[in-house]
Amino acid sequence: MKAPLPSNELKRLLELNDYGLVYDELEDHFKDLTALAAKIAGTEFSLVNIIDSYTQWSVAAEGMETGQIPRENSICQFTILEDRPFEVSNILEDRRFKDEGFAVDEKALKYYLGIPLQTEDGNNLGALCVLDTELKTIDDSKIDMLKIIADEVVNRLVLIKKMHHMEEEAAKAKEAAKKVAHDIRGPLGGILGLSQLIKDKGGKADLTETLQVVDYIFNSSQALLDLTDQILLDALIPSKAYKEVSQDEYTLNIFKGKLLSLYVPQGSQKGVKLDVMVAGENADVPFLKGKLLQIVGNLISNAIKFTPKGKEVKVILSLALGNRSNEISVTVKDNGVGMSKEKIDAILAGQSESTTGTEGERGFGFGLPVVRQLVADQGGRMIIESVENEFSEFRVTLPC
Repeated sequence: MKAPLPSNELKRLLELNDYGLVYDELEDHFKDLTALAAKIAGTEFSLVNIIDSYTQWSVAAEGMETGQIPRENSICQFTILEDRPFEVSNILEDRRFKDEGFAVDEKALKYYLGIPLQTEDGNNLGALCVLDTELKTIDDSKIDMLKIIADEVVNRLVLIKKMHHMEEEAAKAKEAAKKVAHDIRGPLGGILGLSQLIKDKGGKADLTETLQVVDYIFNSSQALLDLTDQILLDALIPSKAYKEVSQDEYTLNIFKGKLLSLYVPQGSQKGVKLDVMVAGENADVPFLKGKLLQIVGNLISNAIKFTPKGKEVKVILSLALGNRSNEISVTVKDNGVGMSKEKIDAILAGQSESTTGTEGERGFGFGLPVVRQLVADQGGRMIIESVENEFSEFRVTLPC
């Protein structure tokens, strides 16, 4: 059953995307907290769940595997509506959940308690929840301890966010240094040439003091020129610049692997094939991650939602290198229900409207407006082409 939308849904999603989370890399950050939560509550299972536009991502778990389910099939979609713990005392008798997979499996879940993961801005990014196959009663003192654990989850998310931002700033500073080196190399070359000319001519006259000064200028200029040459060499020679990729960077090949690991399971759940291809010759050139994963992830989830079973979603990645800046292009194409011109215009205007997927999935209406906002914030552009009942194609270009 689909829950109502939080009143602050767009702000919630934009803050979530600002954290730059990579869902399949978070387990080690929270595994100890899920184990502690289950022990305190006396339950078989505990999860840290993050909820985006389309999906509930279980990023850490005790007693079960991490994974993902559609947002509309989760209990935590109701928890993020609350400012307090949300309890379902008997899942099997609750009309909202009794027909979901977790309630009809051989080991059906019967009890749920969720604590919203609320940020300082009042946005609930997900939930810390405890579950059991037996009916439970959790007293207030234990619930208070679970709230403390939920607060610690949020604290660690904030630290991850700050670390990502610091890495981005450091990488931007490195890029700025490369540009400065490029810009000052020309003037320095001129100074060096002039100094050499003055030195050559001055050698014929008794200008000892002048030559000492000129010699100092010459040596200093040569040192600076060598330094800028080294900076540019590090940036341009593949054997040096591309040997290692830092934590704040992707290459197209690395990004392709990340998309497949995160979204192939989502497509498989529906019987939709996901194909990701890298075009061009720059597959191993590093570039800053930015919000690329959040942008493309939303587009892929949207495409899967509107693609019928047995069809395919295609993603093409490419990177164009320029003298002053590079540009990454992403195309996401599905063979789904398509969109009218009016719908496309509404998306590009930032308007949201919930629609139903090809298998009856209930939409939440904010996935594409979030993409539009993220693309605009990154200084990029998005083009949408679609024919109703045939296909939709999203082309995003971002400076990097």
